[in-house]
Amino acid sequence: MAAPKEVGGYKLGKLIIEGKTKQVFDLPEQPGHCLLLNKDRITAGDGVKAHDLEGKAAISNQTNAKVFEILKAAGINTAFVKIASPTAFVSKKCDMIPIEWVTRRLATGSFLKRNPGVPEGFRFTPPKQETFFKDDANHDPQWSEEQIVSANFKINGLTIGQDEVDYMRRATILVFEILEKAWALRDCALIDMKIEFGVDPEGNILLADVIDSDSWRLWPSGDKRLMVDKQVYRNLTTVTAADLDTVKRNFAWVKDQLDHLKPTVHHKVVVFMGSPADQEHCQKIAKAARELGLDVDLRVTSAHKATEETLRIMQQYEDTHGALVFIAVAGRSNGLGPVLSGNTSYPVINCPPPSDKMVQDIWSSLSVPSGLGCATVIYPDSAALMAAQIIGLQDYLVWARLRVKQLHMAAALRQADKKLRNQV
Repeated sequence: MAAPKEVGGYKLGKLIIEGKTKQVFDLPEQPGHCLLLNKDRITAGDGVKAHDLEGKAAISNQTNAKVFEILKAAGINTAFVKIASPTAFVSKKCDMIPIEWVTRRLATGSFLKRNPGVPEGFRFTPPKQETFFKDDANHDPQWSEEQIVSANFKINGLTIGQDEVDYMRRATILVFEILEKAWALRDCALIDMKIEFGVDPEGNILLADVIDSDSWRLWPSGDKRLMVDKQVYRNLTTVTAADLDTVKRNFAWVKDQLDHLKPTVHHKVVVFMGSPADQEHCQKIAKAARELGLDVDLRVTSAHKATEETLRIMQQYEDTHGALVFIAVAGRSNGLGPVLSGNTSYPVINCPPPSDKMVQDIWSSLSVPSGLGCATVIYPDSAALMAAQIIGLQDYLVWARLRVKQLHMAAALRQADKKLRNQV
């Protein structure tokens, strides 16, 4: 494939690397970035089987972009930036870690060959994670975590040790679970998938390379006979033009289905404050909630002084939202949370504002009449997190942002511990 000089208005620099299905070019006018150009090429068996497939580059490019947009919306750190042309996209420049990270929900394919006695369809709970060293000459041998750590890879100044392996393992499983939940919206079972990571010049580990229909097994309705992924091509002993058309239609179908993987639930978190004086506290709740992707409204009303108005506002939200959480901010004989809880079937969270009588205010929120189910938290971010956990039961992107937050907190602790260990 001849090297072009310009793609999508981007002037290309040197060819950094060329693989079986893509080329990677430097972007001299975009420091720190590169361009990945897909090929109209499909391969299998380390390139032993290969065919031209007109239109595949554009389908793969769109599929990859849609997948990465989902993952970026969830908060995953990725190298993907944006589509540059119908067949190319811009990425942050990073050096690749030569490991394929594979996650499996069901036992099939090569796993069965390597693990005789395990029946096809055996379900892994939690998902099983495997690693393979990228080495075409030796057919990408499976590696243990100990082998990866012992290899002492130095990528863009970062040594890949146990801390980095632990992060990538957790991130790999999380990426799979996010996309698994997304595909479930279209009654498609994500069976397994592979991803790769790179390290940017600042030493950050990023989800990189490409995720398209070459990257996973996808079975509509969980039925292997309906597979729409690259395995259809792998299974062909002879390849006709009609076979290639079938593969292309499958890939195009997957690309189109990705447009329907956004959460369909219409959610709202409503923060009721008993007094305008509580607005600062409520704004902190709203800020933390919005950072988790929640849609938040702030309202001022008093259950004691304007009971009918409070219930009217509550009922308006009940009539227009499928997933709904009320947060009651009131102290001094909190009636707001209990009144809401006694008149709605949606969850209510008490989060009293700070005051010099905090102990009494908390007790007021905790000691509610029988038959009421208010929860009570003290801190604004705790109220936001609890609301997100409730909404996340129906919205996989909110669920994913919570999981990513946990991943990043754990990684930050590991990095702080690593820095301290290195000082000793």
